[in-house]
Amino acid sequence: MIKLIATFFYSGLIRPAPGTWGSAAAIPFAWAVHWALGFPGFVAVTVAVFALGWWATARYTHGSGIHDPSEVVIDEVAGMFIALMPLSAGLWYMDFPTHVFPYPGWIAGFLLFRLFDIWKPWIIGWADRRGDALGVMLDDIFAGVFAALGVVVLAALAHLVLIG
Repeated sequence: MIKLIATFFYSGLIRPAPGTWGSAAAIPFAWAVHWALGFPGFVAVTVAVFALGWWATARYTHGSGIHDPSEVVIDEVAGMFIALMPLSAGLWYMDFPTHVFPYPGWIAGFLLFRLFDIWKPWIIGWADRRGDALGVMLDDIFAGVFAALGVVVLAALAHLVLIG
């Protein structure tokens, strides 16, 4: 069960680039959560994924000597949920049907999240260097926050151009 959670249903075992595969696997899951539970549920599931991911990562890495194995991608799932939070929130507050999850938003979230997760600027790199399960989770949480801010900026620019 721990491996199933830590690797997000074994998507972290796909090579090459398991982090990218885990991030991509998070998108249909995020859409399903948004569809089924709306934005409030999206926030609740994000918190639950973080907590469950922290626990599973700590258990999976305990005694291994490797603090952040590449197959552990539950942290990418939590980070992607944060990156997609502005999309879910915007759709919820605009009262769009919950099955709507437009591609520009999730593509921007995915690309920006991967950029920040790989680049690891500032606080993202600090979290990654912690060397523990919380650091494994936090670097992706921070990358998700940076990506979410980017999604908001890009959405604002797109709406200014499209609406005038």
